[in-house]
Amino acid sequence: MKNNWTVKCFFLTFILALLFSLITNLLGNLNNIVLVICIIMIVFIGILFDVIGVAVLSCNKKVLHSKASQKLKGSKMAIKIANNGSSVSSFCNDVVGDVCGIISGSLIAILILNLFKDNNLTIVNIIVTCIISSITVGGKAIGKKIAVKNADTIIYNVGFLLSLFGK
Repeated sequence: MKNNWTVKCFFLTFILALLFSLITNLLGNLNNIVLVICIIMIVFIGILFDVIGVAVLSCNKKVLHSKASQKLKGSKMAIKIANNGSSVSSFCNDVVGDVCGIISGSLIAILILNLFKDNNLTIVNIIVTCIISSITVGGKAIGKKIAVKNADTIIYNVGFLLSLFGK
């Protein structure tokens, strides 16, 4: 049970959801334009992590080993990421992606309540939710194509960025 990914994933999701929920509650008091910017950022974070999650399952480890033999910074981290592809993909797609989806939905609800406090929100709520959902799903679909086509480069770049922060 020491390395049980499911248990780790559960607690990591709980902590991330708690953190993002606290942030969401704080953002609820902000200007509506700031809320829109936050919603867009969270949607794009979800899309970015979805791209990484797909790329890690699609990358060619031989390419990453070739970069490591050239002693390129970040290549060893990229290999480590690729070797743990299933866990990395689960974290990126399921944990971060799902939490971003939930939080963006919460922020949309807060935004709609702020904009239409005394009016019937049903139509506006449906339209705004459909727009954000379409952007999220469409963005992820485009991202998946990009991730499969450029998987090696994406995982190398993730490895490079993570190597800047140490082990």
